[in-house]
Amino acid sequence: MCWLCDAKTPLTEPATHRWSSRRGFLLAAGAATATAAVGLLPAQAEAQVAVGEGSRLRHLVSAQQLEAAAAQQYQQMMQQARQQGVLAPDSDRQLRRLRAIAQRQIPFAQPWNPRSRQWQWEVNLIRSEQINAFVMPGGKIAFYTGILDELRLSNDEIGMIMGHEMAHAVREHARARMAKTQATSIGFALGAQLLGLGDLGNVAANLGTQLLSLRFSREDETDADLVGLEIAARAGHHPQASVTLWEKMIARNRGGGLNFLSTHPAGPERIRELQANIGRVMGLYEQARRRG
Repeated sequence: MCWLCDAKTPLTEPATHRWSSRRGFLLAAGAATATAAVGLLPAQAEAQVAVGEGSRLRHLVSAQQLEAAAAQQYQQMMQQARQQGVLAPDSDRQLRRLRAIAQRQIPFAQPWNPRSRQWQWEVNLIRSEQINAFVMPGGKIAFYTGILDELRLSNDEIGMIMGHEMAHAVREHARARMAKTQATSIGFALGAQLLGLGDLGNVAANLGTQLLSLRFSREDETDADLVGLEIAARAGHHPQASVTLWEKMIARNRGGGLNFLSTHPAGPERIRELQANIGRVMGLYEQARRRG
């Protein structure tokens, strides 16, 4: 799950329009601390969930340029939130809770993408009634207080959201979607320019506004569900929380209007897919609990 917001949208507008949907979730954790914790990984770190290698099209967009554009856009969004008085301070209890959960998960997300060991992971909290959150390339995450308060999430359920959003980041879904978008708009008939990545690679430097309207595919969502489930389980979050989280989402949305579900389609199929994979990661969760 990942949502991005429109940085041009003033925070004085109704909460349902602030930081409009895209998708994501994450935390602010120091890269040094995260790297030091890699020793917590089990000896057998092979993936337990069955997912593919990911779209090779993502290589048509420079990861460094895209992440730089995302970091700039993220900082602008956080600055706007700070100016409007809705960015939670570092001392905020809920923010500390989010960052603690993220810090546990980052070491288990990193093996899915070695480049992520150099990311400056961030997690922030925005005071808004929206039931939403988002992640941007390079590990930039934000939660809205609405998703924590309205759904009364347990730490395990937050862990599932965090894992899902981290999965979007390390699996580079935004990079792949951006490459497909750029390839479609530019066309593949660029000859040497395309083969040299000169055009598509440079486009990434100006992708901040495009990131805000990006939507992940159903395949991306399934991929993030499963990879996120494994990341969360390795960090000691009960896999069954993935099911209770979506049950809460669906129950809360019976009246309609839940932004989270506008970008994260939910239904029996999604829950069944998660239930079918709980057994694959239960052993990882039990190992994590024994480690303490």
